[in-house]
Amino acid sequence: MKSAENSARDIPIARLRPLRERDVTSREYSRILASIKAIGLIEPLVVYEEDDGFVILDGVQRHKALIELGVAIVPCIFGQDREAFTGNRMVNRVSPVQEHRMIEKSLEELDEKSIASALGIQGITYRRKKNLLKNLHADVAVAFDAGRITRACARELTHVKPDRQKVILSAMEGYNDFGLAFARTQILKTPAALREGGPRRKGPWDKSARKRGELLKKLAEAEQKHDFYARLYKQYTIDILRLAIFGRSLITSPRIRPYLDAKHPRIVEQFEAIISDARGS
Repeated sequence: MKSAENSARDIPIARLRPLRERDVTSREYSRILASIKAIGLIEPLVVYEEDDGFVILDGVQRHKALIELGVAIVPCIFGQDREAFTGNRMVNRVSPVQEHRMIEKSLEELDEKSIASALGIQGITYRRKKNLLKNLHADVAVAFDAGRITRACARELTHVKPDRQKVILSAMEGYNDFGLAFARTQILKTPAALREGGPRRKGPWDKSARKRGELLKKLAEAEQKHDFYARLYKQYTIDILRLAIFGRSLITSPRIRPYLDAKHPRIVEQFEAIISDARGS
């Protein structure tokens, strides 16, 4: 390899060839194509020099789009190892909060139509999420950004005050239920003083007694499941401790241990493992 890692160079597109093909959806490819067409190539291709050409380690779809657009010269950076390189190793999916910040920053120089074209979508208004992020508690925004709760769920949580949002998020984590239905049941149980006021804050779950009843029923079922598994785990822990005590009495008995070692060594191993687990070692 002649070039150092991350050194850059413009290379004729005719000298580039893919190391391997990567399947993408037509929508994803159209987005890549639209982005390059609207604002140019943002991320250079990663290549490895080989023989009289260059192998593309990362950027096969961008390469394909550049060919379609008739680009002759491509900016590239060099990877050091042809085989060890894993495709997309430097690519991280943009989180909702990051996307919001990127769009807001881009609007300082580009109009909404150009940005939408670069993203391959019809419009970006719904993606800006300015009011949504502003009305979320910081912990809820982190959960939304990490993909633990959906946009619809985050939007529902804005019907209550930020401190109440944090309490609901804690309940969702405790029950390991991040679904929209569970969030709505918690919102329904929220005291009026902790709800956001105004007619615009009313959600569809406020409209009928039947819906409220259904949501409360789901909440009761979730609570029952939680209690059931909590009791089950508690009983399991007690049973393990009892079994550990019983096993210790067997393998420490001067009369029984020699017999178990001779006839049932596997049982001795299992009891020792149980005792070790019960000790937390």
